[in-house]
Amino acid sequence: MIKLRQAIVVEGKYDKNTLSQLVDAPIFATNGFGVMHDRELLDFLRRVAEVRGLIILTDPDGAGFVIRNYLKGALPKDKVLHAYIPDVPGKERRKAQPGKEGKLGVEGMSPDVLLAALKNAGAEVGDTALPTDRITKTDLFLAGLSGGVDSARKRKALQKALRLPEHLGSNAFLDAVNLMMTREEFYERYGVNDD
Repeated sequence: MIKLRQAIVVEGKYDKNTLSQLVDAPIFATNGFGVMHDRELLDFLRRVAEVRGLIILTDPDGAGFVIRNYLKGALPKDKVLHAYIPDVPGKERRKAQPGKEGKLGVEGMSPDVLLAALKNAGAEVGDTALPTDRITKTDLFLAGLSGGVDSARKRKALQKALRLPEHLGSNAFLDAVNLMMTREEFYERYGVNDD
């Protein structure tokens, strides 16, 4: 697994799943064209780009380029890299039929192709500039943000306070919290002991 400094934005959950097996980096999905109607998500991606840098990796079809071009105009240009995968005819294993253009998307690409695309985009390997003491799932539990009676409400309050998108999954939520605050700030805010 390769550790990247930048976060990555992809079109959907299957793309995210494929990449998460190759790279150690926050990966966020646009939910296809959903990002065009989701102000919270777009604002969040802007902040991620400012804090960590962002790599856009979309499918090589028309829809992928529409999403990429939308993000290109909406995100800070100096904080965004673009990774491109080649046109490869075929269909993903989970699908009964190929896509409209008959090309493989991010989820159908081989690991070598995906890693080469990230490298060619200028992805920075390693995280020397990032905090090494990350907030963990255990920290969330100890702060009452998971596994407790009122944890869902507390987690939603934190999401709102940090202006995070409402529909983040648990791992994406944890990545987002780590981007928005240090572990020390988290401990101060939630009274978690470091013992």
